[in-house]
Amino acid sequence: MTMLVDSHCHLDFPEFSEDFSGVLARAEAAGVATMVTISTRFAEFPKIREIAGRDERLYCSIGIHPHNVEEEPEVTTAELVAKTHDPKVVGIGETGLDYFYDHSPRELQQTLFRRHIAAARETQLPLIVHTRSADPDTIAILREEMGKGAFPGLIHCFSTGRELAEAAIDLGFYISLSGILTFKKAGELRETAQALPLDKLLIETDAPYLAPVPYRGKRNEPAFVAKTAQVLAELKDLPIETVAEATTRNFFTLFTKAKLPERFS
Repeated sequence: MTMLVDSHCHLDFPEFSEDFSGVLARAEAAGVATMVTISTRFAEFPKIREIAGRDERLYCSIGIHPHNVEEEPEVTTAELVAKTHDPKVVGIGETGLDYFYDHSPRELQQTLFRRHIAAARETQLPLIVHTRSADPDTIAILREEMGKGAFPGLIHCFSTGRELAEAAIDLGFYISLSGILTFKKAGELRETAQALPLDKLLIETDAPYLAPVPYRGKRNEPAFVAKTAQVLAELKDLPIETVAEATTRNFFTLFTKAKLPERFS
């Protein structure tokens, strides 16, 4: 069986509440060995941690989405770091900048982004970066903060220009590709993905959002990460097994706390 990882999903969202066991069963059938359910609000960490504890394939992160930082502006780096002592917490985020919606003030987004970066630097857990319509500031902050001390990370749900991808890779980051890669109008993204080194790529669903073709318009779920892997393999002109092996290996190289379940090893 081809083994895959969904490096970014939101299994705490209500879309999964009535069908959680089915979601896990379909992920198993698709060869998805590991899933990371991502934190978007610090206050909701107990719920996310409870979900991660339901199955050995599940892990979680700790962080505040840029949309939500105005709700929790006082969360400190120390508070983020404290949650990482839990063995199920494998990453910091998602965090970053979103100037497309501007649901939170940009200055506050930047402040909380830097606090998350400090937590990633201290723990050496990967920083999970969300960026939309904010590439120049994202690049500038990552470069500036990297100058203060190295930290691992990735750009999640990459869907923007090649400049960001290359800047991130230059900083030692990985790039995570979602179902957007399969969309009809994502030709420029496919060209970029084709050019990026396979040893720096991960795949994800961002479920319940961004279901890949042929599931567009439906609720996304971890099993569908196989479709993104298939399109990436076609772009790279490689067997699906090669892409699955590489992206899975890249995941465990970056997310060092995550362990492969015994039945997949």
